[in-house]
Amino acid sequence: MTRCLNCGSERDADVCAFCGLNSSAAEFSLRRRLLNRTAVFLLGALAFVAASGRYPALELDAIMIFIGVLFFLTLGVAMWVERRALRHAEVEALKRIYYGLIPVPWLLAALLLANGALDRAPPRLEQTRVVGKFSMPGPVPSRRLVVTSWRAGRRFERIPVDRSDFDRFTSGDFVIVKVKDGLVGISWVAGVSRP
Repeated sequence: MTRCLNCGSERDADVCAFCGLNSSAAEFSLRRRLLNRTAVFLLGALAFVAASGRYPALELDAIMIFIGVLFFLTLGVAMWVERRALRHAEVEALKRIYYGLIPVPWLLAALLLANGALDRAPPRLEQTRVVGKFSMPGPVPSRRLVVTSWRAGRRFERIPVDRSDFDRFTSGDFVIVKVKDGLVGISWVAGVSRP
């Protein structure tokens, strides 16, 4: 007994009794749906990158690594489903896992936006010193000031800044970092200024 690639119902003939598609048509329908949902997932990943720059989290590097691993894991599951569908093998469990992973970047983007936009607490001011700078050009450029950490157990913090702040500060400068705790507990950087 196998399952229909289109609707997932059990079938014992080439034509599914529930949706009326044969194996080839069901495979085509599944592949079309995979393509559409992959597009939604990719747009969600882009939305997450855009949202992460609006209210930049203090742990942005770790968050970006997590979303990168999730991105490639999800695309790997999609390719696995598609390859198994070509062989007319069982794909129902993998298909459900893949469909469950699609909204995750959208949810994380909304979480980061809500964390910063709805945070009404006053910022904490942390005085620190710039020890280096990091800039990565590209479609979504990343500029960071590497500063000494004010948190226990850490040596450095990588503070996301805009282009003007990146050009304004040099190594050795003392800066004040405005840190907000965030609505859901994800600390984010509200700004950088001179003492």
